[in-house]
Amino acid sequence: MSLARIWAIAANGFREVIRDRILYFIGFFALILLFALKLLPNISLGTHEKIFLDLGLGIMGILGAIVAIFVGTGLINKEIEKRTVLVLIPKPISRTEFIIGKHLGLCAVLAVMLTVMSGIFLLLLYGSKINYSPGLLLLSQLYLLLELALLTAVAIAFGVFTSSILATLLSLGIYLMGHLSTDLLKLGQISKNTNLEALTRNLYLILPDLERLNLRNEVAYGIWPNGSLLLSDALYAILYTAILLGIAIIIFSRRQF
Repeated sequence: MSLARIWAIAANGFREVIRDRILYFIGFFALILLFALKLLPNISLGTHEKIFLDLGLGIMGILGAIVAIFVGTGLINKEIEKRTVLVLIPKPISRTEFIIGKHLGLCAVLAVMLTVMSGIFLLLLYGSKINYSPGLLLLSQLYLLLELALLTAVAIAFGVFTSSILATLLSLGIYLMGHLSTDLLKLGQISKNTNLEALTRNLYLILPDLERLNLRNEVAYGIWPNGSLLLSDALYAILYTAILLGIAIIIFSRRQF
C-alpha cells in the first residue's frame, strides 16, 4: 500500500467534492444563524444563549451528516456508473488504496466545511457577546469530525455493494438509530419483554453509538467531560471507522468489473 497513491486519490476526491456546491451549505448555515440571533431573544426568556449554542452545533452536525451520507454513498457508485473505475483499478492502485483515499478525501472536505462554519459561529458568538468556552467548543467540533468520518465510512460501506438510493436510505437509518441507540436500550429494559430487550441490546451492540461523540450539551452548559471518557470515545470512533472501511474494502475487492 502506497501513501503517495492514497494521497493522490484523496486530493483528487477533495477537489471533485469541493466543487460540487458544498460551499452553499456554509452560506445556508450563516443565514440560519443570523435569523436565529434576531429571533431567539424575542421568544426565549434568558435562555437564548444556550439555545443558540445548541442550535449552531446541531445545524453543523446535520449539514455535515447530509454531506457525509449523500456524497459518501455516491463516491464509489459514481466511479462504477461512469466506468472510470475500469481505468483506475488496472493501474498500480489497489482497491484498498482506492477506498481509503476516497474516505480521506471526503473527510478533508468535511474538515474544511466544519472549520469555516466554526469560524462563522465564533464570530457571531463574539459579536453577540455570548458566553462560551472556546476550548470546549473546538473539542466538540473535533468529536463531530470523528462522527462524520465514521458516518462517511458507513456510507462508503453501503455504497460499494448497493445502489446510491438504497445506500443513502440505509446510511440515514444508521445515523438516526445511532443517535437513538441508548434510548432504544433503555426502552427495551423498561418494556420487561425478554425478546424486545434482547433485540434492543443487540442493536445497541451492533449500531454505532453516535451520542458518545455528541458534546452539544457540554458546550451549552460549559461542562468539561471526563478525560478518560473522551479518550475511550475517540478510540471507539476510530476503531469503528476502521472496521467499516475494512468491510468496505473486502466487499469491493470481491466485485468484478
